[in-house]
Amino acid sequence: MRYKVSSLDVQNRRVENGFRLTRVGITGVKKPIVVHRHNKDNHVTAIIDVFVDLPSTQKGSHMSRNVEIITEMVDESVRQKASSLEELAGKICRELLDRHEYASYGEVNMVADYFLEKTTDSGRDSLEPFKLIARATAKRGNGLMKLIGVEVEGMTACPCAMETVRTRIASDVSESASILNGLPIITHNQRNRTTLMIEVPEHVDIEADDLIDIVETSLSSPTFGILKRDDEATVVLNAHNNPKFVEDVVRDILWKMLDRYSSLDDSVHVTVRSVSEESIHKHNAFAERITTLGELRAIDDE
Repeated sequence: MRYKVSSLDVQNRRVENGFRLTRVGITGVKKPIVVHRHNKDNHVTAIIDVFVDLPSTQKGSHMSRNVEIITEMVDESVRQKASSLEELAGKICRELLDRHEYASYGEVNMVADYFLEKTTDSGRDSLEPFKLIARATAKRGNGLMKLIGVEVEGMTACPCAMETVRTRIASDVSESASILNGLPIITHNQRNRTTLMIEVPEHVDIEADDLIDIVETSLSSPTFGILKRDDEATVVLNAHNNPKFVEDVVRDILWKMLDRYSSLDDSVHVTVRSVSEESIHKHNAFAERITTLGELRAIDDE
């Protein structure tokens, strides 16, 4: 038996008494991308999500268009080498609105693994992994906004446990507790994951490597994939000389963002999220601030 394939466009059917949907689209599309920056090609694999809004009168969105748009834009970027993930996200976002004529909003999200050359204190070179985050959003008739973000893995050392241990040791020794002042004291450590994201107008260029530097220098210590004994000792000592709560990490990053991006507009959005995976508890510690540069400049007392 042969079946007749209908050419009826079911998605375009009119819906009565429907509701507008904020986002419809596809998620989890994996594509290879070449980012050409600072005279260097970076080959990354990105996970891409794309969305448009859907009016109350339309039954469905044309999902196949999304796959076509992603494939075409990514293939073009491989040939022409995009300057950043967020630039490519912006191109895809514009194309979404061009081909989904019923939509008034477009959004593209990308996450990719990224490797950056780092050097330990002893001079050993190491290729360290980070995550890049990119997003582009656009409303029909308005400008495009882009988000640049990074996820950084490092180390924090608990200040509270350190002071408790310091007090305990001081009470157990005959000498004055002053001998312990200035010395790093044992404490429990945490693997920390911090995400920093900044949303800016399309014409503003933000360097992801700068965001990584801001986060790493706000932790108790960066960590490395490979360490020899001297480097291990240095990382541990550095972390214990710089104990931090997740709250400290977030606040230090916010101060550095104010300093680094003093020329940006007050309306620029910043998100900082830090999670320390506890070693002596069965829970994790979490801190976050979602704000604008203008709010931060006001040094609020919320």
